[in-house]
Amino acid sequence: MENISIQLEKVFGFIPKEEIYGYAAKCETAQEMLHQGTGKGNDFLGWLNLPGSISEEFLNDVLATAEGLRKKCEVVVVAGIGGSYLGAKAVIDALSNTFSWMQNDGNPKVLFAGHNISEDYLAELMALLQTKSFGIINISKSGTTTETALAFRLLKTLLEEKVGKEEAKTRIVAITDAKRGALRTLSTQEGYKTYVIPDNVGGRYSVLTPVGLLPIAVAGFDIKQFVAGAVAMEKQCAASFEENPAALYAATRNALYAQGKKIEILVNYHPKLHFVSEWWKQLYGESEGKENKGLFPASVDLTTDLHSMGQWIQQGERTIFETVISITQPKETVVIPHDEENLDGLNFLAGKRVDQVNKMAELGTQIAHVDGGVPNLKIVLPELNEYYIGQLLYFFEKGCGISGYVLGINPFDQPGVEDYKKNMFALLEKPGYEEASAAIRKRL
Repeated sequence: MENISIQLEKVFGFIPKEEIYGYAAKCETAQEMLHQGTGKGNDFLGWLNLPGSISEEFLNDVLATAEGLRKKCEVVVVAGIGGSYLGAKAVIDALSNTFSWMQNDGNPKVLFAGHNISEDYLAELMALLQTKSFGIINISKSGTTTETALAFRLLKTLLEEKVGKEEAKTRIVAITDAKRGALRTLSTQEGYKTYVIPDNVGGRYSVLTPVGLLPIAVAGFDIKQFVAGAVAMEKQCAASFEENPAALYAATRNALYAQGKKIEILVNYHPKLHFVSEWWKQLYGESEGKENKGLFPASVDLTTDLHSMGQWIQQGERTIFETVISITQPKETVVIPHDEENLDGLNFLAGKRVDQVNKMAELGTQIAHVDGGVPNLKIVLPELNEYYIGQLLYFFEKGCGISGYVLGINPFDQPGVEDYKKNMFALLEKPGYEEASAAIRKRL
Protein backbone atom coordinates (compact mmCIF):
# COMPACT_ATOMS: atom_id res chain seq x y z
CA MET A 1 0.00 0.00 0.00
CA GLU A 2 1.16 3.53 -0.70
CA ASN A 3 1.88 6.07 2.00
CA ILE A 4 0.45 9.50 2.60
CA SER A 5 2.50 12.25 0.96
CA ILE A 6 3.38 15.89 1.55
CA GLN A 7 3.36 18.51 -1.21
CA LEU A 8 5.31 21.76 -0.74
CA GLU A 9 5.12 23.36 -4.20
CA LYS A 10 2.70 26.07 -3.03
CA VAL A 11 5.19 27.17 -0.37
CA PHE A 12 8.18 27.60 -2.68
CA GLY A 13 6.75 30.83 -4.09
CA PHE A 14 7.13 32.33 -0.61
CA ILE A 15 10.29 30.58 0.57
CA PRO A 16 12.73 29.08 -1.95
CA LYS A 17 13.05 25.32 -1.83
CA GLU A 18 16.74 25.74 -1.04
CA GLU A 19 15.93 27.69 2.12
CA ILE A 20 13.54 25.01 3.37
CA TYR A 21 16.02 22.28 2.51
CA GLY A 22 18.60 24.35 4.38
CA TYR A 23 16.88 23.08 7.52
CA ALA A 24 17.94 19.53 6.65
CA ALA A 25 20.90 19.50 9.03
CA LYS A 26 18.80 20.88 11.92
CA CYS A 27 16.07 18.32 11.26
CA GLU A 28 18.56 15.46 11.05
CA THR A 29 20.12 16.60 14.33
CA ALA A 30 16.65 16.72 15.87
CA GLN A 31 15.93 13.24 14.53
CA GLU A 32 19.15 11.96 16.10
CA MET A 33 18.27 13.61 19.41
CA LEU A 34 14.92 11.81 19.36
CA HIS A 35 16.31 8.40 18.51
CA GLN A 36 19.36 8.67 20.79
CA GLY A 37 17.38 10.21 23.64
CA THR A 38 19.74 13.15 24.08
CA GLY A 39 17.24 16.04 23.88
CA LYS A 40 14.98 17.75 26.39
CA GLY A 41 12.12 15.60 27.65
CA ASN A 42 13.91 12.39 26.68
CA ASP A 43 12.05 10.48 29.40
CA PHE A 44 8.85 10.87 27.30
CA LEU A 45 9.93 9.21 24.05
CA GLY A 46 8.00 5.96 24.42
CA TRP A 47 5.74 6.91 21.48
CA LEU A 48 8.68 7.10 19.06
CA ASN A 49 9.09 3.38 18.32
CA LEU A 50 5.74 2.37 19.75
CA PRO A 51 3.95 1.26 16.54
CA GLY A 52 6.53 -1.38 15.64
CA SER A 53 6.63 -2.71 19.20
CA ILE A 54 2.90 -3.46 19.48
CA SER A 55 2.44 -7.22 19.46
CA GLU A 56 -0.34 -9.27 17.92
CA GLU A 57 -0.96 -10.81 21.35
CA PHE A 58 -1.49 -7.38 22.90
CA LEU A 59 -3.88 -6.28 20.15
CA ASN A 60 -5.85 -9.51 20.56
CA ASP A 61 -6.18 -8.82 24.29
CA VAL A 62 -7.47 -5.29 23.59
CA LEU A 63 -9.92 -6.71 21.05
CA ALA A 64 -11.17 -9.29 23.56
CA THR A 65 -11.77 -6.59 26.16
CA ALA A 66 -13.53 -4.46 23.58
CA GLU A 67 -15.74 -7.39 22.59
CA GLY A 68 -16.73 -7.92 26.22
CA LEU A 69 -17.92 -4.33 26.44
CA ARG A 70 -19.59 -4.52 23.03
CA LYS A 71 -21.66 -7.54 24.10
CA LYS A 72 -22.90 -5.93 27.31
CA CYS A 73 -23.25 -2.27 26.43
CA GLU A 74 -25.32 -0.08 24.16
CA VAL A 75 -23.15 2.86 25.19
CA VAL A 76 -19.54 3.01 26.38
CA VAL A 77 -18.47 6.26 28.02
CA VAL A 78 -14.81 7.20 27.77
CA ALA A 79 -13.82 9.37 30.73
CA GLY A 80 -10.69 11.39 29.95
CA ILE A 81 -9.40 14.82 29.02
CA GLY A 82 -6.82 16.16 26.57
CA GLY A 83 -4.84 13.36 24.99
CA SER A 84 -6.85 10.87 27.02
CA TYR A 85 -9.85 11.41 24.76
CA LEU A 86 -8.92 13.49 21.70
CA GLY A 87 -7.06 10.74 19.81
CA ALA A 88 -9.88 8.23 20.17
CA LYS A 89 -12.48 10.87 19.35
CA ALA A 90 -10.54 11.93 16.25
CA VAL A 91 -10.23 8.40 14.86
CA ILE A 92 -13.79 7.32 15.71
CA ASP A 93 -15.32 10.42 14.14
CA ALA A 94 -13.11 10.15 11.05
CA LEU A 95 -14.16 6.55 10.40
CA SER A 96 -17.80 6.61 11.49
CA ASN A 97 -20.89 7.17 9.40
CA THR A 98 -21.69 10.85 9.95
CA PHE A 99 -25.17 9.93 11.14
CA SER A 100 -24.31 6.80 13.12
CA TRP A 101 -25.83 8.41 16.21
CA MET A 102 -29.20 8.12 14.43
CA GLN A 103 -28.65 4.50 13.38
CA ASN A 104 -28.58 1.11 15.02
CA ASP A 105 -25.54 -0.33 13.24
CA GLY A 106 -24.76 -3.05 15.79
CA ASN A 107 -21.94 -1.08 17.42
CA PRO A 108 -22.08 0.54 20.85
CA LYS A 109 -22.16 4.33 20.81
CA VAL A 110 -18.92 5.69 22.24
CA LEU A 111 -19.55 8.86 24.22
CA PHE A 112 -17.10 11.05 26.10
CA ALA A 113 -17.08 12.64 29.55
CA GLY A 114 -14.52 14.08 31.92
CA HIS A 115 -13.31 16.60 29.35
CA ASN A 116 -15.36 19.49 30.76
CA ILE A 117 -17.01 20.55 34.04
CA SER A 118 -20.43 21.38 32.66
CA GLU A 119 -23.22 20.44 35.04
CA ASP A 120 -25.77 20.43 32.21
CA TYR A 121 -23.59 18.13 30.09
CA LEU A 122 -23.20 15.63 32.92
CA ALA A 123 -26.87 15.79 33.90
CA GLU A 124 -27.98 15.19 30.31
CA LEU A 125 -25.47 12.35 29.91
CA MET A 126 -26.63 10.61 33.06
CA ALA A 127 -30.29 11.03 32.08
CA LEU A 128 -29.50 9.30 28.78
CA LEU A 129 -27.55 6.52 30.51
CA GLN A 130 -30.50 5.82 32.80
CA THR A 131 -32.21 4.39 29.72
CA LYS A 132 -29.20 2.49 28.31
CA SER A 133 -26.98 -0.43 29.22
CA PHE A 134 -23.55 1.15 29.54
CA GLY A 135 -19.94 0.68 30.49
CA ILE A 136 -17.04 2.97 31.32
CA ILE A 137 -13.45 3.30 30.12
CA ASN A 138 -11.71 5.53 32.66
CA ILE A 139 -8.43 7.03 31.43
CA SER A 140 -6.14 8.83 33.86
CA LYS A 141 -2.56 8.27 34.97
CA SER A 142 -3.20 9.74 38.39
CA GLY A 143 -6.91 9.18 38.84
CA THR A 144 -7.17 12.65 40.39
CA THR A 145 -7.46 14.93 37.33
CA THR A 146 -10.44 17.02 38.40
CA GLU A 147 -12.59 16.90 35.26
CA THR A 148 -12.13 13.16 34.72
CA ALA A 149 -12.27 12.08 38.35
CA LEU A 150 -15.48 14.05 38.90
CA ALA A 151 -17.16 12.49 35.86
CA PHE A 152 -16.01 8.99 36.80
CA ARG A 153 -17.35 9.34 40.35
CA LEU A 154 -20.78 10.22 38.94
CA LEU A 155 -20.72 7.54 36.24
CA LYS A 156 -19.48 4.80 38.59
CA THR A 157 -22.20 5.64 41.13
CA LEU A 158 -24.89 5.52 38.45
CA LEU A 159 -23.63 2.24 36.97
CA GLU A 160 -23.49 0.55 40.39
CA GLU A 161 -27.02 1.75 41.14
CA LYS A 162 -28.29 0.33 37.83
CA VAL A 163 -26.59 -3.08 37.70
CA GLY A 164 -25.10 -3.65 41.14
CA LYS A 165 -21.50 -3.37 42.30
CA GLU A 166 -20.38 -6.82 41.11
CA GLU A 167 -21.74 -6.45 37.57
CA ALA A 168 -20.43 -2.88 37.38
CA LYS A 169 -16.91 -4.21 37.91
CA THR A 170 -17.18 -6.18 34.67
CA ARG A 171 -18.23 -3.05 32.74
CA ILE A 172 -15.44 -0.75 33.92
CA VAL A 173 -11.98 -0.72 32.36
CA ALA A 174 -9.24 1.48 33.80
CA ILE A 175 -6.32 2.76 31.74
CA THR A 176 -3.82 4.18 34.18
CA ASP A 177 -0.35 4.11 35.70
CA ALA A 178 1.31 0.73 36.16
CA LYS A 179 1.90 1.01 39.90
CA ARG A 180 0.74 4.23 41.52
CA GLY A 181 -2.10 6.72 41.69
CA ALA A 182 -5.69 6.78 42.90
CA LEU A 183 -7.09 4.97 39.87
CA ARG A 184 -4.51 2.18 40.13
CA THR A 185 -5.39 1.74 43.82
CA LEU A 186 -9.12 1.67 43.09
CA SER A 187 -8.67 -0.75 40.19
CA THR A 188 -6.73 -3.16 42.40
CA GLN A 189 -9.33 -2.94 45.15
CA GLU A 190 -12.29 -3.44 42.82
CA GLY A 191 -10.70 -5.88 40.38
CA TYR A 192 -11.23 -3.82 37.23
CA LYS A 193 -9.66 -4.91 33.98
CA THR A 194 -6.73 -2.52 33.50
CA TYR A 195 -4.28 -1.36 30.87
CA VAL A 196 -1.16 0.67 31.45
CA ILE A 197 -0.33 4.12 30.14
CA PRO A 198 3.45 3.84 29.80
CA ASP A 199 5.39 6.25 32.00
CA ASN A 200 7.37 7.43 28.97
CA VAL A 201 4.33 8.35 26.84
CA GLY A 202 2.63 11.69 27.39
CA GLY A 203 -1.12 12.00 26.94
CA ARG A 204 -1.02 13.85 23.62
CA TYR A 205 1.22 11.14 22.14
CA SER A 206 -0.85 8.24 23.52
CA VAL A 207 -3.32 7.41 20.74
CA LEU A 208 -1.43 4.20 19.86
CA THR A 209 -1.56 2.97 23.45
CA PRO A 210 -4.73 1.46 25.01
CA VAL A 211 -5.84 5.08 25.57
CA GLY A 212 -6.79 5.21 21.89
CA LEU A 213 -6.83 1.57 20.85
CA LEU A 214 -9.53 0.32 23.26
CA PRO A 215 -12.20 2.96 22.49
CA ILE A 216 -11.49 2.65 18.76
CA ALA A 217 -11.94 -1.13 18.98
CA VAL A 218 -15.14 -0.75 21.02
CA ALA A 219 -16.51 1.46 18.23
CA GLY A 220 -15.96 -1.43 15.81
CA PHE A 221 -12.91 -0.27 13.87
CA ASP A 222 -9.85 -2.30 12.84
CA ILE A 223 -7.08 -1.41 15.27
CA LYS A 224 -4.71 -3.84 13.57
CA GLN A 225 -4.93 -1.82 10.35
CA PHE A 226 -4.64 1.39 12.36
CA VAL A 227 -1.40 0.16 13.92
CA ALA A 228 -0.16 -1.19 10.56
CA GLY A 229 -0.50 2.28 9.06
CA ALA A 230 1.46 3.79 11.94
CA VAL A 231 4.16 1.13 11.49
CA ALA A 232 4.50 2.01 7.81
CA MET A 233 4.84 5.71 8.66
CA GLU A 234 7.30 4.98 11.47
CA LYS A 235 9.55 3.34 8.88
CA GLN A 236 9.04 6.16 6.36
CA CYS A 237 9.87 8.80 8.98
CA ALA A 238 13.18 7.12 9.78
CA ALA A 239 14.43 7.93 6.25
CA SER A 240 16.85 10.68 5.23
CA PHE A 241 15.56 14.26 5.10
CA GLU A 242 14.28 14.37 1.51
CA GLU A 243 12.37 11.09 1.93
CA ASN A 244 11.07 11.82 5.42
CA PRO A 245 7.69 13.59 5.29
CA ALA A 246 7.77 14.47 9.00
CA ALA A 247 11.15 16.16 8.64
CA LEU A 248 10.00 18.06 5.54
CA TYR A 249 6.92 19.24 7.44
CA ALA A 250 9.00 20.31 10.44
CA ALA A 251 11.47 22.17 8.22
CA THR A 252 8.75 23.99 6.28
CA ARG A 253 6.79 25.17 9.30
CA ASN A 254 9.97 26.37 11.07
CA ALA A 255 11.11 28.20 7.93
CA LEU A 256 7.73 29.92 7.66
CA TYR A 257 7.78 30.77 11.37
CA ALA A 258 11.20 32.37 10.99
CA GLN A 259 9.75 34.56 8.23
CA GLY A 260 6.96 35.90 10.45
CA LYS A 261 4.20 33.37 9.88
CA LYS A 262 2.84 32.94 13.40
CA ILE A 263 -0.37 30.97 12.79
CA GLU A 264 -0.74 27.56 11.15
CA ILE A 265 -4.26 26.74 9.99
CA LEU A 266 -5.03 23.04 9.52
CA VAL A 267 -7.56 22.75 6.70
CA ASN A 268 -9.77 19.86 5.66
CA TYR A 269 -12.51 19.43 3.06
CA HIS A 270 -14.10 16.49 4.86
CA PRO A 271 -16.24 17.20 7.96
CA LYS A 272 -15.27 13.86 9.49
CA LEU A 273 -11.78 15.27 10.07
CA HIS A 274 -12.93 17.99 12.46
CA PHE A 275 -11.63 16.19 15.55
CA VAL A 276 -8.39 15.24 13.83
CA SER A 277 -7.84 19.01 13.81
CA GLU A 278 -8.75 19.22 17.51
CA TRP A 279 -6.26 16.44 18.31
CA TRP A 280 -3.60 18.17 16.18
CA LYS A 281 -4.19 21.50 17.95
CA GLN A 282 -3.50 19.93 21.32
CA LEU A 283 -0.45 18.07 20.03
CA TYR A 284 1.24 21.15 18.59
CA GLY A 285 -0.14 23.77 20.96
CA GLU A 286 0.86 21.92 24.11
CA SER A 287 4.17 20.77 22.64
CA GLU A 288 5.46 24.03 21.15
CA GLY A 289 3.66 26.83 22.99
CA LYS A 290 6.26 27.68 25.60
CA GLU A 291 9.19 30.05 26.29
CA ASN A 292 7.21 32.71 24.40
CA LYS A 293 7.64 30.70 21.21
CA GLY A 294 5.55 28.54 18.92
CA LEU A 295 3.14 28.72 16.03
CA PHE A 296 -0.48 29.16 17.07
CA PRO A 297 -2.42 26.09 15.82
CA ALA A 298 -5.83 26.91 14.35
CA SER A 299 -8.19 24.99 12.07
CA VAL A 300 -11.06 25.35 9.63
CA ASP A 301 -13.52 22.92 8.04
CA LEU A 302 -13.95 23.83 4.37
CA THR A 303 -15.86 24.71 2.40
CA THR A 304 -18.14 25.45 5.39
CA ASP A 305 -15.78 27.94 7.03
CA LEU A 306 -15.09 29.76 3.77
CA HIS A 307 -18.42 31.42 4.54
CA SER A 308 -17.19 32.58 7.95
CA MET A 309 -13.38 32.62 8.10
CA GLY A 310 -12.71 32.80 4.37
CA GLN A 311 -12.58 36.60 4.24
CA TRP A 312 -9.99 36.81 7.02
CA ILE A 313 -7.84 34.07 5.48
CA GLN A 314 -8.00 35.75 2.08
CA GLN A 315 -7.31 39.34 3.11
CA GLY A 316 -6.48 39.51 6.82
CA GLU A 317 -3.08 39.97 8.43
CA ARG A 318 -0.48 37.98 6.50
CA THR A 319 0.84 36.06 9.50
CA ILE A 320 -0.69 32.73 8.47
CA PHE A 321 -0.06 29.65 6.41
CA GLU A 322 -2.27 26.64 5.71
CA THR A 323 -1.67 22.91 5.93
CA VAL A 324 -4.37 21.16 3.91
CA ILE A 325 -5.40 17.54 4.46
CA SER A 326 -6.73 16.19 1.17
CA ILE A 327 -8.51 12.83 0.68
CA THR A 328 -7.99 11.45 -2.83
CA GLN A 329 -10.84 8.94 -2.98
CA PRO A 330 -14.11 9.20 -1.02
CA LYS A 331 -15.91 6.04 0.09
CA GLU A 332 -19.25 6.87 -1.50
CA THR A 333 -20.45 7.95 -4.95
CA VAL A 334 -23.11 10.62 -5.41
CA VAL A 335 -23.84 11.90 -8.93
CA ILE A 336 -25.52 15.28 -9.45
CA PRO A 337 -28.79 14.87 -11.39
CA HIS A 338 -30.09 16.93 -14.34
CA ASP A 339 -33.05 19.21 -13.60
CA GLU A 340 -35.32 20.34 -16.45
CA GLU A 341 -36.13 23.75 -14.98
CA ASN A 342 -32.54 24.43 -13.82
CA LEU A 343 -33.69 27.26 -11.54
CA ASP A 344 -30.57 26.85 -9.41
CA GLY A 345 -28.35 27.06 -12.50
CA LEU A 346 -26.50 23.87 -11.63
CA ASN A 347 -27.10 21.83 -14.80
CA PHE A 348 -23.51 22.51 -15.81
CA LEU A 349 -22.64 20.10 -12.96
CA ALA A 350 -25.13 17.39 -14.00
CA GLY A 351 -23.46 14.00 -14.32
CA LYS A 352 -20.49 14.97 -12.16
CA ARG A 353 -19.76 13.45 -8.78
CA VAL A 354 -20.11 15.68 -5.73
CA ASP A 355 -16.46 14.96 -4.93
CA GLN A 356 -15.42 16.49 -8.28
CA VAL A 357 -17.05 19.74 -7.18
CA ASN A 358 -15.37 19.47 -3.77
CA LYS A 359 -11.96 18.90 -5.36
CA MET A 360 -12.36 21.94 -7.61
CA ALA A 361 -13.40 23.98 -4.57
CA GLU A 362 -10.24 22.74 -2.85
CA LEU A 363 -8.04 23.64 -5.81
CA GLY A 364 -9.76 26.96 -6.43
CA THR A 365 -9.40 27.91 -2.78
CA GLN A 366 -5.73 26.98 -2.74
CA ILE A 367 -5.06 29.17 -5.79
CA ALA A 368 -7.02 32.08 -4.28
CA HIS A 369 -5.28 31.83 -0.91
CA VAL A 370 -1.81 31.53 -2.44
CA ASP A 371 -2.59 34.54 -4.63
CA GLY A 372 -3.69 36.31 -1.45
CA GLY A 373 -0.33 35.68 0.22
CA VAL A 374 -1.00 32.48 2.14
CA PRO A 375 1.57 29.67 1.71
CA ASN A 376 -0.06 26.22 1.37
CA LEU A 377 1.25 22.78 2.27
CA LYS A 378 -0.80 19.73 1.32
CA ILE A 379 -0.92 16.33 3.01
CA VAL A 380 -2.54 13.75 0.75
CA LEU A 381 -4.31 10.61 2.02
CA PRO A 382 -5.29 8.09 -0.67
CA GLU A 383 -8.41 7.13 1.35
CA LEU A 384 -9.97 7.82 4.72
CA ASN A 385 -9.58 4.48 6.52
CA GLU A 386 -7.85 2.97 9.55
CA TYR A 387 -4.56 2.42 7.75
CA TYR A 388 -4.12 5.98 6.53
CA ILE A 389 -5.42 7.57 9.73
CA GLY A 390 -2.75 5.55 11.56
CA GLN A 391 -0.18 6.96 9.15
CA LEU A 392 -1.44 10.51 9.53
CA LEU A 393 -1.39 10.58 13.32
CA TYR A 394 2.10 9.11 13.58
CA PHE A 395 3.31 11.54 10.88
CA PHE A 396 2.08 14.46 12.97
CA GLU A 397 3.62 13.03 16.15
CA LYS A 398 7.04 12.58 14.56
CA GLY A 399 6.82 15.97 12.88
CA CYS A 400 6.04 17.54 16.25
CA GLY A 401 9.05 15.97 17.94
CA ILE A 402 11.41 17.12 15.18
CA SER A 403 9.84 20.57 14.91
CA GLY A 404 10.00 21.17 18.65
CA TYR A 405 13.69 20.39 18.82
CA VAL A 406 14.39 22.61 15.79
CA LEU A 407 12.48 25.37 17.60
CA GLY A 408 14.72 24.85 20.61
CA ILE A 409 12.10 23.91 23.20
CA ASN A 410 11.08 20.76 25.07
CA PRO A 411 8.16 19.33 23.06
CA PHE A 412 7.28 16.83 25.78
CA ASP A 413 6.36 18.91 28.82
CA GLN A 414 3.50 21.31 29.58
CA PRO A 415 4.38 23.36 32.66
CA GLY A 416 1.83 26.08 31.90
CA VAL A 417 -1.11 23.67 32.12
CA GLU A 418 -0.87 23.56 35.91
CA ASP A 419 -1.44 27.28 36.50
CA TYR A 420 -5.23 27.27 36.17
CA LYS A 421 -5.49 24.20 38.39
CA LYS A 422 -3.70 25.92 41.29
CA ASN A 423 -6.08 28.87 41.08
CA MET A 424 -9.15 26.62 40.79
CA PHE A 425 -8.13 24.55 43.82
CA ALA A 426 -7.44 27.70 45.82
CA LEU A 427 -10.86 29.12 44.92
CA LEU A 428 -12.55 25.82 45.83
CA GLU A 429 -10.64 25.79 49.15
CA LYS A 430 -9.10 22.37 48.56
CA PRO A 431 -7.33 21.06 51.70
CA GLY A 432 -3.68 22.07 51.58
CA TYR A 433 -4.41 25.26 49.62
CA GLU A 434 -5.38 27.46 52.60
CA GLU A 435 -2.61 30.01 52.08
CA ALA A 436 -3.26 30.18 48.34
CA SER A 437 -7.01 30.49 48.99
CA ALA A 438 -6.49 33.51 51.24
CA ALA A 439 -4.11 35.14 48.76
CA ILE A 440 -6.32 34.69 45.71
CA ARG A 441 -9.46 35.94 47.48
CA LYS A 442 -7.67 39.21 48.24
CA ARG A 443 -7.37 39.70 44.47
CA LEU A 444 -11.09 39.26 43.75
